[in-house]
Amino acid sequence: MKDIIQQLADKRAAAKLGGGQRRIDSQHAKGKLTARERIELLLDPGSFEEWDMFKEHRCTDFGMAEQKVPGDGVVIGYGTINGRLVFVFSQDFTVFGGSLSEAHAEKICKIMDQAMKVGAPVIGLNDSGGARIQEGVASLGGYAEVFQRNVMASGVIPQISLIMGPCAGGAVYSPAMTDFIFMVKDTSYMFVTGPDVVKTVTHEVVTAEDLGGAVTHTSRSGVADLALENDLEALLNTRRFFSFLPANNREKPPHRPTDDPASRIIPSLDSLVPEDATKPYDIKELIVKVADEGDFFELQPDYAQNIVIGFIRLEGHSVGVVANQPMVLAGCLDIDSSRKGGRFVRFCDAFNIPILTLVDVPGFMPGTAQEYGGIIKQGAKLLYAYAEATVPKVTLITRKAYGGAYDVMSSKHLRGDVNFAWPSAEIAVMGSKGAVEIIFRKDIGDADKIQQRTDQYQEKFANPFIASNRGYVDDVVTPRSTRVRICRSFAMLRDKELENPWRKHGNIPL
Repeated sequence: MKDIIQQLADKRAAAKLGGGQRRIDSQHAKGKLTARERIELLLDPGSFEEWDMFKEHRCTDFGMAEQKVPGDGVVIGYGTINGRLVFVFSQDFTVFGGSLSEAHAEKICKIMDQAMKVGAPVIGLNDSGGARIQEGVASLGGYAEVFQRNVMASGVIPQISLIMGPCAGGAVYSPAMTDFIFMVKDTSYMFVTGPDVVKTVTHEVVTAEDLGGAVTHTSRSGVADLALENDLEALLNTRRFFSFLPANNREKPPHRPTDDPASRIIPSLDSLVPEDATKPYDIKELIVKVADEGDFFELQPDYAQNIVIGFIRLEGHSVGVVANQPMVLAGCLDIDSSRKGGRFVRFCDAFNIPILTLVDVPGFMPGTAQEYGGIIKQGAKLLYAYAEATVPKVTLITRKAYGGAYDVMSSKHLRGDVNFAWPSAEIAVMGSKGAVEIIFRKDIGDADKIQQRTDQYQEKFANPFIASNRGYVDDVVTPRSTRVRICRSFAMLRDKELENPWRKHGNIPL
Protein backbone atom coordinates (compact mmCIF):
# COMPACT_ATOMS: atom_id res chain seq x y z
CA MET A 1 0.00 0.00 0.00
CA LYS A 2 2.86 2.37 0.79
CA ASP A 3 4.20 1.93 -2.73
CA ILE A 4 0.81 2.78 -4.26
CA ILE A 5 0.46 5.83 -2.04
CA GLN A 6 3.94 6.94 -3.05
CA GLN A 7 3.07 6.48 -6.72
CA LEU A 8 -0.01 8.66 -6.17
CA ALA A 9 2.12 11.33 -4.50
CA ASP A 10 4.58 11.25 -7.41
CA LYS A 11 1.75 11.59 -9.93
CA ARG A 12 0.32 14.55 -8.03
CA ALA A 13 3.70 16.23 -7.89
CA ALA A 14 4.13 15.77 -11.66
CA ALA A 15 0.66 17.17 -12.34
CA LYS A 16 1.29 20.20 -10.11
CA LEU A 17 4.47 20.96 -12.04
CA GLY A 18 2.39 21.56 -15.19
CA GLY A 19 4.66 22.32 -18.15
CA GLY A 20 7.79 22.13 -16.01
CA GLN A 21 9.89 24.41 -13.84
CA ARG A 22 11.44 26.24 -16.79
CA ARG A 23 8.03 27.36 -18.05
CA ILE A 24 6.90 28.23 -14.53
CA ASP A 25 9.97 30.46 -14.17
CA SER A 26 9.12 32.07 -17.51
CA GLN A 27 5.59 32.77 -16.27
CA HIS A 28 6.97 34.40 -13.12
CA ALA A 29 9.46 36.45 -15.17
CA LYS A 30 6.51 38.00 -17.04
CA GLY A 31 4.97 39.08 -13.72
CA LYS A 32 2.33 36.34 -13.95
CA LEU A 33 1.34 33.70 -11.41
CA THR A 34 0.80 30.04 -12.25
CA ALA A 35 -2.65 28.51 -12.55
CA ARG A 36 -2.50 26.96 -9.09
CA GLU A 37 -0.99 30.03 -7.43
CA ARG A 38 -3.93 32.05 -8.72
CA ILE A 39 -6.44 29.61 -7.25
CA GLU A 40 -4.66 29.68 -3.89
CA LEU A 41 -4.97 33.48 -3.75
CA LEU A 42 -8.56 33.56 -4.97
CA LEU A 43 -10.03 30.95 -2.63
CA ASP A 44 -10.05 30.62 1.15
CA PRO A 45 -6.89 28.84 2.39
CA GLY A 46 -7.20 25.05 2.23
CA SER A 47 -10.70 25.11 0.70
CA PHE A 48 -9.84 24.03 -2.87
CA GLU A 49 -10.99 20.58 -4.01
CA GLU A 50 -9.42 19.70 -7.35
CA TRP A 51 -10.98 17.42 -9.95
CA ASP A 52 -9.48 15.65 -12.99
CA MET A 53 -5.87 16.28 -12.02
CA PHE A 54 -4.72 13.35 -14.14
CA LYS A 55 -6.86 13.87 -17.23
CA GLU A 56 -4.88 13.94 -20.49
CA HIS A 57 -5.61 14.77 -24.13
CA ARG A 58 -6.37 12.00 -26.64
CA CYS A 59 -4.70 13.50 -29.70
CA THR A 60 -2.20 11.31 -31.58
CA ASP A 61 -1.47 13.51 -34.61
CA PHE A 62 1.65 15.65 -35.10
CA GLY A 63 3.59 13.79 -32.43
CA MET A 64 1.11 14.70 -29.68
CA ALA A 65 0.95 11.12 -28.41
CA GLU A 66 4.42 11.64 -26.90
CA GLN A 67 3.47 15.03 -25.40
CA LYS A 68 1.01 14.34 -22.63
CA VAL A 69 0.84 16.40 -19.44
CA PRO A 70 -1.46 15.43 -16.54
CA GLY A 71 -4.32 17.93 -16.26
CA ASP A 72 -3.93 19.02 -19.89
CA GLY A 73 -3.52 22.72 -19.28
CA VAL A 74 -6.41 23.56 -16.96
CA VAL A 75 -6.96 23.19 -13.21
CA ILE A 76 -10.60 22.75 -12.14
CA GLY A 77 -12.49 22.28 -8.91
CA TYR A 78 -14.41 24.10 -6.20
CA GLY A 79 -13.74 25.93 -2.97
CA THR A 80 -14.98 28.89 -0.97
CA ILE A 81 -14.58 32.66 -0.91
CA ASN A 82 -15.34 33.99 2.57
CA GLY A 83 -17.01 30.67 3.26
CA ARG A 84 -19.30 30.78 0.20
CA LEU A 85 -19.16 28.00 -2.42
CA VAL A 86 -17.68 28.78 -5.84
CA PHE A 87 -16.48 26.68 -8.78
CA VAL A 88 -13.31 27.69 -10.59
CA PHE A 89 -11.18 26.77 -13.57
CA SER A 90 -7.69 28.13 -14.11
CA GLN A 91 -5.94 27.71 -17.44
CA ASP A 92 -2.24 26.80 -17.28
CA PHE A 93 -0.18 28.68 -19.85
CA THR A 94 2.83 26.46 -19.12
CA VAL A 95 1.05 23.52 -20.80
CA PHE A 96 0.73 24.01 -24.58
CA GLY A 97 0.23 27.75 -24.01
CA GLY A 98 -3.05 27.07 -22.22
CA SER A 99 -4.56 26.01 -25.55
CA LEU A 100 -7.93 24.30 -25.40
CA SER A 101 -8.18 20.65 -26.37
CA GLU A 102 -11.21 18.39 -26.30
CA ALA A 103 -10.17 17.05 -22.88
CA HIS A 104 -9.45 20.56 -21.60
CA ALA A 105 -12.98 21.64 -22.63
CA GLU A 106 -14.51 18.56 -20.98
CA LYS A 107 -12.94 19.59 -17.68
CA ILE A 108 -14.37 23.11 -17.88
CA CYS A 109 -17.80 21.74 -18.84
CA LYS A 110 -17.74 19.35 -15.89
CA ILE A 111 -17.52 22.12 -13.28
CA MET A 112 -20.04 24.30 -15.13
CA ASP A 113 -22.55 21.45 -15.14
CA GLN A 114 -21.99 20.82 -11.44
CA ALA A 115 -22.23 24.54 -10.61
CA MET A 116 -25.64 24.67 -12.32
CA LYS A 117 -26.84 21.64 -10.33
CA VAL A 118 -25.89 23.07 -6.94
CA GLY A 119 -26.49 26.75 -7.71
CA ALA A 120 -23.01 28.18 -7.26
CA PRO A 121 -21.10 30.84 -9.26
CA VAL A 122 -18.30 30.02 -11.71
CA ILE A 123 -15.07 32.00 -11.93
CA GLY A 124 -12.83 31.39 -14.93
CA LEU A 125 -9.14 32.35 -14.83
CA ASN A 126 -8.36 32.62 -18.54
CA ASP A 127 -4.82 32.38 -19.90
CA SER A 128 -5.02 30.68 -23.26
CA GLY A 129 -3.64 30.98 -26.76
CA GLY A 130 -6.91 29.66 -28.19
CA ALA A 131 -7.81 26.35 -29.81
CA ARG A 132 -5.17 23.61 -29.90
CA ILE A 133 -4.40 23.50 -33.60
CA GLN A 134 -3.21 19.89 -33.55
CA GLU A 135 -6.72 18.70 -32.60
CA GLY A 136 -8.57 20.59 -35.34
CA VAL A 137 -12.33 20.34 -35.20
CA ALA A 138 -12.31 18.42 -31.89
CA SER A 139 -10.96 21.55 -30.22
CA LEU A 140 -13.54 23.73 -31.94
CA GLY A 141 -16.26 21.37 -30.77
CA GLY A 142 -14.90 21.72 -27.23
CA TYR A 143 -15.26 25.49 -27.42
CA ALA A 144 -18.85 25.19 -28.61
CA GLU A 145 -19.65 22.89 -25.66
CA VAL A 146 -18.35 25.58 -23.28
CA PHE A 147 -20.28 28.32 -25.13
CA GLN A 148 -23.51 26.36 -24.81
CA ARG A 149 -23.05 26.09 -21.07
CA ASN A 150 -22.26 29.80 -20.78
CA VAL A 151 -25.61 30.53 -22.36
CA MET A 152 -27.53 28.03 -20.24
CA ALA A 153 -25.94 29.40 -17.06
CA SER A 154 -26.63 33.03 -17.98
CA GLY A 155 -29.06 34.55 -15.50
CA VAL A 156 -29.00 31.33 -13.42
CA ILE A 157 -25.58 31.54 -11.73
CA PRO A 158 -23.13 34.46 -11.79
CA GLN A 159 -20.21 33.95 -14.18
CA ILE A 160 -17.01 35.98 -13.77
CA SER A 161 -14.05 35.90 -16.17
CA LEU A 162 -10.54 37.01 -15.28
CA ILE A 163 -8.33 37.53 -18.34
CA MET A 164 -4.83 36.90 -17.03
CA GLY A 165 -2.90 36.31 -20.24
CA PRO A 166 -3.43 36.23 -23.98
CA CYS A 167 -6.91 35.17 -25.09
CA ALA A 168 -7.39 34.92 -28.82
CA GLY A 169 -9.86 33.46 -31.29
CA GLY A 170 -12.47 31.22 -29.71
CA ALA A 171 -10.98 31.86 -26.28
CA VAL A 172 -12.59 35.31 -26.15
CA TYR A 173 -16.20 34.29 -26.79
CA SER A 174 -16.72 32.36 -23.59
CA PRO A 175 -15.65 35.35 -21.43
CA ALA A 176 -17.78 37.63 -23.63
CA MET A 177 -20.89 35.67 -22.60
CA THR A 178 -20.12 35.79 -18.89
CA ASP A 179 -21.45 38.52 -16.64
CA PHE A 180 -18.24 40.37 -15.81
CA ILE A 181 -14.72 40.50 -17.25
CA PHE A 182 -11.67 41.70 -15.29
CA MET A 183 -8.34 42.13 -17.11
CA VAL A 184 -4.73 42.58 -16.01
CA LYS A 185 -2.77 45.49 -17.47
CA ASP A 186 0.21 44.72 -19.72
CA THR A 187 -0.08 40.92 -19.47
CA SER A 188 -3.59 40.18 -20.73
CA TYR A 189 -5.07 40.59 -24.20
CA MET A 190 -8.36 39.76 -25.90
CA PHE A 191 -8.86 39.74 -29.65
CA VAL A 192 -10.65 37.63 -32.23
CA THR A 193 -7.68 37.98 -34.60
CA GLY A 194 -4.19 39.05 -33.52
CA PRO A 195 -2.00 41.88 -34.83
CA ASP A 196 -0.34 39.70 -37.50
CA VAL A 197 -3.65 38.67 -39.05
CA VAL A 198 -4.93 42.24 -38.87
CA LYS A 199 -1.82 43.43 -40.72
CA THR A 200 -2.21 40.77 -43.42
CA VAL A 201 -5.92 41.34 -44.04
CA THR A 202 -6.46 45.06 -43.46
CA HIS A 203 -2.85 46.33 -43.64
CA GLU A 204 -3.25 48.02 -40.26
CA VAL A 205 -0.17 47.99 -38.05
CA VAL A 206 -1.20 47.69 -34.40
CA THR A 207 0.35 46.31 -31.23
CA ALA A 208 -1.29 43.59 -29.17
CA GLU A 209 -1.79 46.11 -26.35
CA ASP A 210 -3.52 48.68 -28.57
CA LEU A 211 -5.59 46.02 -30.32
CA GLY A 212 -6.85 44.13 -27.30
CA GLY A 213 -5.12 45.18 -24.09
CA ALA A 214 -6.79 45.86 -20.76
CA VAL A 215 -6.86 49.64 -21.23
CA THR A 216 -8.34 49.30 -24.74
CA HIS A 217 -11.17 47.04 -23.59
CA THR A 218 -12.00 49.03 -20.45
CA SER A 219 -11.94 52.48 -22.02
CA ARG A 220 -12.70 52.14 -25.75
CA SER A 221 -14.61 48.94 -26.55
CA GLY A 222 -16.39 48.40 -23.22
CA VAL A 223 -15.75 44.64 -23.50
CA ALA A 224 -14.14 44.42 -20.04
CA ASP A 225 -15.28 45.86 -16.70
CA LEU A 226 -12.00 46.52 -14.88
CA ALA A 227 -8.30 46.84 -15.73
CA LEU A 228 -6.18 45.86 -12.74
CA GLU A 229 -2.46 46.34 -12.18
CA ASN A 230 -1.36 42.72 -11.67
CA ASP A 231 -2.55 39.18 -10.94
CA LEU A 232 -2.64 39.76 -7.17
CA GLU A 233 -4.79 42.89 -7.41
CA ALA A 234 -7.14 41.17 -9.87
CA LEU A 235 -7.68 38.19 -7.59
CA LEU A 236 -8.15 40.25 -4.42
CA ASN A 237 -10.64 42.54 -6.17
CA THR A 238 -12.52 39.48 -7.40
CA ARG A 239 -12.84 38.27 -3.79
CA ARG A 240 -14.21 41.67 -2.78
CA PHE A 241 -16.56 41.81 -5.77
CA PHE A 242 -17.84 38.28 -5.09
CA SER A 243 -19.16 39.42 -1.70
CA PHE A 244 -21.84 41.57 -3.41
CA LEU A 245 -23.34 38.73 -5.47
CA PRO A 246 -25.87 36.01 -4.61
CA ALA A 247 -24.94 32.41 -5.36
CA ASN A 248 -27.73 31.96 -7.91
CA ASN A 249 -31.00 33.40 -9.23
CA ARG A 250 -33.08 31.73 -6.51
CA GLU A 251 -31.28 33.48 -3.66
CA LYS A 252 -31.41 37.02 -2.38
CA PRO A 253 -28.12 38.95 -2.30
CA PRO A 254 -25.84 38.29 0.67
CA HIS A 255 -26.17 40.37 3.83
CA ARG A 256 -23.15 41.76 5.66
CA PRO A 257 -23.65 43.16 9.19
CA THR A 258 -22.76 46.84 9.48
CA ASP A 259 -22.41 49.43 12.22
CA ASP A 260 -23.35 52.23 9.82
CA PRO A 261 -26.88 53.28 10.89
CA ALA A 262 -29.62 53.70 8.31
CA SER A 263 -30.63 56.85 10.19
CA ARG A 264 -27.34 58.61 9.36
CA ILE A 265 -27.93 62.22 8.29
CA ILE A 266 -25.51 63.68 5.68
CA PRO A 267 -25.55 67.52 5.97
CA SER A 268 -22.88 67.96 3.27
CA LEU A 269 -25.34 66.73 0.61
CA ASP A 270 -27.35 69.95 1.05
CA SER A 271 -24.63 71.77 -0.88
CA LEU A 272 -23.75 69.08 -3.42
CA VAL A 273 -25.81 70.49 -6.32
CA PRO A 274 -24.50 73.93 -7.41
CA GLU A 275 -26.85 76.93 -7.53
CA ASP A 276 -25.94 77.39 -11.20
CA ALA A 277 -27.75 74.65 -13.14
CA THR A 278 -25.01 74.62 -15.78
CA LYS A 279 -22.24 73.72 -13.33
CA PRO A 280 -21.29 70.05 -12.92
CA TYR A 281 -20.75 68.07 -9.72
CA ASP A 282 -19.50 64.56 -9.04
CA ILE A 283 -22.37 62.08 -8.61
CA LYS A 284 -19.89 59.59 -7.09
CA GLU A 285 -19.73 61.81 -4.02
CA LEU A 286 -23.44 61.15 -3.46
CA ILE A 287 -23.04 57.40 -4.02
CA VAL A 288 -20.13 57.06 -1.58
CA LYS A 289 -21.82 59.17 1.11
CA VAL A 290 -25.07 57.21 0.92
CA ALA A 291 -23.39 53.76 0.88
CA ASP A 292 -22.67 51.73 4.01
CA GLU A 293 -19.22 52.78 5.26
CA GLY A 294 -18.57 54.58 1.96
CA ASP A 295 -17.96 51.26 0.20
CA PHE A 296 -18.66 51.51 -3.55
CA PHE A 297 -17.45 48.88 -6.05
CA GLU A 298 -17.55 50.67 -9.39
CA LEU A 299 -17.63 48.80 -12.70
CA GLN A 300 -16.45 50.11 -16.07
CA PRO A 301 -15.14 53.37 -14.52
CA ASP A 302 -13.23 54.34 -17.68
CA TYR A 303 -15.91 53.55 -20.27
CA ALA A 304 -18.99 55.69 -21.02
CA GLN A 305 -18.18 57.83 -18.01
CA ASN A 306 -21.40 59.82 -18.39
CA ILE A 307 -23.11 56.98 -16.55
CA VAL A 308 -21.84 55.36 -13.36
CA ILE A 309 -22.62 51.75 -12.37
CA GLY A 310 -21.56 49.51 -9.51
CA PHE A 311 -22.52 47.99 -6.18
CA ILE A 312 -23.00 49.40 -2.70
CA ARG A 313 -24.62 48.09 0.47
CA LEU A 314 -27.51 49.65 2.34
CA GLU A 315 -28.13 48.26 5.84
CA GLY A 316 -25.78 45.44 4.83
CA HIS A 317 -27.75 44.43 1.71
CA SER A 318 -26.29 44.58 -1.82
CA VAL A 319 -27.78 47.25 -4.09
CA GLY A 320 -26.92 48.00 -7.73
CA VAL A 321 -26.44 51.70 -8.53
CA VAL A 322 -27.02 53.40 -11.88
CA ALA A 323 -26.32 57.13 -11.92
CA ASN A 324 -25.96 59.89 -14.50
CA GLN A 325 -22.62 61.70 -14.17
CA PRO A 326 -22.92 65.50 -14.71
CA MET A 327 -19.12 65.74 -14.85
CA VAL A 328 -19.06 64.01 -18.28
CA LEU A 329 -21.13 65.20 -21.26
CA ALA A 330 -23.42 66.89 -18.69
CA GLY A 331 -24.81 63.42 -17.89
CA CYS A 332 -26.41 62.95 -21.33
CA LEU A 333 -27.37 59.44 -22.36
CA ASP A 334 -25.62 58.22 -25.50
CA ILE A 335 -25.07 54.90 -27.25
CA ASP A 336 -22.28 53.63 -24.99
CA SER A 337 -23.87 54.69 -21.70
CA SER A 338 -27.22 53.14 -22.68
CA ARG A 339 -25.57 49.80 -23.41
CA LYS A 340 -23.49 49.97 -20.25
CA GLY A 341 -26.47 50.82 -18.04
CA GLY A 342 -28.86 48.43 -19.73
CA ARG A 343 -26.66 45.37 -19.32
CA PHE A 344 -26.03 46.18 -15.66
CA VAL A 345 -29.74 46.64 -14.92
CA ARG A 346 -30.49 43.27 -16.53
CA PHE A 347 -27.82 41.56 -14.43
CA CYS A 348 -29.24 43.03 -11.22
CA ASP A 349 -32.76 41.98 -12.21
CA ALA A 350 -31.64 38.43 -13.06
CA PHE A 351 -30.05 37.99 -9.63
CA ASN A 352 -32.58 39.73 -7.38
CA ILE A 353 -30.36 42.72 -6.63
CA PRO A 354 -32.37 45.92 -5.93
CA ILE A 355 -31.55 48.95 -8.09
CA LEU A 356 -30.95 52.52 -6.94
CA THR A 357 -31.13 55.06 -9.78
CA LEU A 358 -29.71 58.57 -9.36
CA VAL A 359 -30.95 60.92 -12.05
CA ASP A 360 -29.43 64.10 -13.43
CA VAL A 361 -29.96 63.81 -17.18
CA PRO A 362 -30.57 66.62 -19.69
CA GLY A 363 -31.60 64.17 -22.41
CA PHE A 364 -30.14 61.94 -25.11
CA MET A 365 -27.00 63.05 -26.91
CA PRO A 366 -27.83 64.80 -30.21
CA GLY A 367 -25.79 64.55 -33.41
CA THR A 368 -25.31 62.60 -36.62
CA ALA A 369 -22.76 60.22 -35.06
CA GLN A 370 -25.33 59.14 -32.47
CA GLU A 371 -28.21 58.83 -34.95
CA TYR A 372 -26.13 56.92 -37.50
CA GLY A 373 -24.85 54.70 -34.70
CA GLY A 374 -28.40 53.72 -33.79
CA ILE A 375 -29.08 55.76 -30.64
CA ILE A 376 -32.79 54.99 -31.08
CA LYS A 377 -32.30 51.24 -30.64
CA GLN A 378 -29.29 51.55 -28.34
CA GLY A 379 -31.14 53.91 -26.01
CA ALA A 380 -34.10 51.55 -26.07
CA LYS A 381 -31.90 48.88 -24.47
CA LEU A 382 -31.75 50.87 -21.24
CA LEU A 383 -35.46 51.62 -21.45
CA TYR A 384 -36.26 47.94 -22.05
CA ALA A 385 -34.05 46.81 -19.16
CA TYR A 386 -35.71 49.14 -16.65
CA ALA A 387 -39.23 48.38 -17.87
CA GLU A 388 -38.65 44.61 -17.67
CA ALA A 389 -36.98 44.64 -14.24
CA THR A 390 -39.12 43.34 -11.37
CA VAL A 391 -36.63 43.85 -8.51
CA PRO A 392 -37.12 46.72 -6.02
CA LYS A 393 -36.40 50.02 -7.80
CA VAL A 394 -35.81 53.28 -5.95
CA THR A 395 -35.12 56.47 -7.94
CA LEU A 396 -33.83 59.85 -6.82
CA ILE A 397 -33.82 62.88 -9.14
CA THR A 398 -31.14 65.27 -7.96
CA ARG A 399 -31.38 67.94 -10.67
CA LYS A 400 -32.34 67.62 -14.34
CA ALA A 401 -34.72 64.99 -15.67
CA TYR A 402 -35.60 66.14 -19.17
CA GLY A 403 -37.52 64.58 -22.01
CA GLY A 404 -37.49 60.91 -22.87
CA ALA A 405 -34.42 60.45 -20.67
CA TYR A 406 -36.63 61.22 -17.64
CA ASP A 407 -38.88 58.32 -18.66
CA VAL A 408 -35.98 55.94 -19.27
CA MET A 409 -34.19 56.47 -15.94
CA SER A 410 -36.47 54.23 -13.86
CA SER A 411 -39.39 56.65 -13.78
CA LYS A 412 -42.65 55.85 -12.02
CA HIS A 413 -44.10 55.02 -15.44
CA LEU A 414 -41.61 52.12 -15.82
CA ARG A 415 -42.78 50.57 -12.54
CA GLY A 416 -40.38 52.48 -10.31
CA ASP A 417 -41.44 51.51 -6.79
CA VAL A 418 -40.36 54.63 -4.92
CA ASN A 419 -39.42 57.84 -6.74
CA PHE A 420 -37.90 60.74 -4.82
CA ALA A 421 -36.69 64.17 -5.90
CA TRP A 422 -34.53 66.78 -4.26
CA PRO A 423 -35.91 70.33 -4.12
CA SER A 424 -33.34 71.20 -6.83
CA ALA A 425 -34.97 68.75 -9.29
CA GLU A 426 -36.19 70.03 -12.66
CA ILE A 427 -38.61 67.64 -14.36
CA ALA A 428 -39.67 68.89 -17.78
CA VAL A 429 -39.74 68.09 -21.49
CA MET A 430 -36.60 70.19 -22.00
CA GLY A 431 -34.60 73.05 -20.56
CA SER A 432 -36.34 76.41 -20.03
CA LYS A 433 -34.47 78.31 -22.76
CA GLY A 434 -35.09 75.69 -25.45
CA ALA A 435 -38.73 75.33 -24.49
CA VAL A 436 -39.39 79.08 -24.62
CA GLU A 437 -37.71 79.45 -28.01
CA ILE A 438 -40.08 76.81 -29.39
CA ILE A 439 -43.27 77.94 -27.67
CA PHE A 440 -42.67 81.65 -28.29
CA ARG A 441 -40.84 81.40 -31.58
CA LYS A 442 -42.28 84.72 -32.78
CA ASP A 443 -40.57 86.60 -29.90
CA ILE A 444 -37.04 85.30 -30.59
CA GLY A 445 -35.88 88.73 -31.84
CA ASP A 446 -36.89 90.37 -28.55
CA ALA A 447 -34.21 89.38 -26.01
CA ASP A 448 -35.98 90.98 -23.05
CA LYS A 449 -39.24 89.24 -23.77
CA ILE A 450 -37.52 85.88 -24.28
CA GLN A 451 -35.71 86.29 -20.95
CA GLN A 452 -38.97 87.16 -19.22
CA ARG A 453 -40.67 84.12 -20.72
CA THR A 454 -37.69 81.95 -19.74
CA ASP A 455 -37.88 83.14 -16.14
CA GLN A 456 -41.61 82.40 -16.07
CA TYR A 457 -41.10 78.91 -17.52
CA GLN A 458 -38.26 78.28 -15.08
CA GLU A 459 -40.42 79.26 -12.11
CA LYS A 460 -43.38 77.17 -13.23
CA PHE A 461 -41.73 74.00 -14.55
CA ALA A 462 -38.12 73.83 -13.28
CA ASN A 463 -39.06 72.16 -10.02
CA PRO A 464 -40.27 68.76 -8.79
CA PHE A 465 -43.74 69.85 -7.70
CA ILE A 466 -45.80 69.37 -10.88
CA ALA A 467 -44.54 65.77 -11.08
CA SER A 468 -45.21 65.44 -7.35
CA ASN A 469 -48.75 66.78 -7.78
CA ARG A 470 -49.42 63.99 -10.28
CA GLY A 471 -47.87 61.30 -8.09
CA TYR A 472 -44.97 60.69 -10.46
CA VAL A 473 -42.68 61.64 -7.58
CA ASP A 474 -43.61 60.09 -4.23
CA ASP A 475 -41.93 62.75 -2.12
CA VAL A 476 -39.58 65.72 -2.31
CA VAL A 477 -36.83 64.99 0.20
CA THR A 478 -34.07 67.07 1.74
CA PRO A 479 -30.62 66.01 0.49
CA ARG A 480 -29.32 65.44 4.03
CA SER A 481 -32.03 62.83 4.68
CA THR A 482 -31.34 60.88 1.46
CA ARG A 483 -29.77 57.81 3.07
CA VAL A 484 -32.56 57.56 5.63
CA ARG A 485 -35.33 57.69 3.03
CA ILE A 486 -33.63 55.32 0.58
CA CYS A 487 -32.84 52.75 3.29
CA ARG A 488 -36.43 52.83 4.53
CA SER A 489 -37.71 52.36 0.99
CA PHE A 490 -35.55 49.32 0.27
CA ALA A 491 -36.45 47.81 3.66
CA MET A 492 -40.14 48.21 2.78
CA LEU A 493 -39.55 46.58 -0.62
CA ARG A 494 -37.54 43.63 0.67
CA ASP A 495 -40.37 41.15 0.16
CA LYS A 496 -41.69 42.67 -3.07
CA GLU A 497 -43.22 40.22 -5.54
CA LEU A 498 -43.89 41.10 -9.16
CA GLU A 499 -44.06 38.80 -12.17
CA ASN A 500 -43.98 39.62 -15.86
CA PRO A 501 -46.40 37.85 -18.25
CA TRP A 502 -45.28 34.34 -19.26
CA ARG A 503 -43.14 34.23 -22.37
CA LYS A 504 -40.23 32.26 -23.71
CA HIS A 505 -38.20 35.48 -23.69
CA GLY A 506 -38.64 39.07 -24.79
CA ASN A 507 -37.08 40.49 -27.94
CA ILE A 508 -34.75 43.20 -26.61
CA PRO A 509 -33.64 45.70 -29.29
CA LEU A 510 -30.11 44.36 -29.75
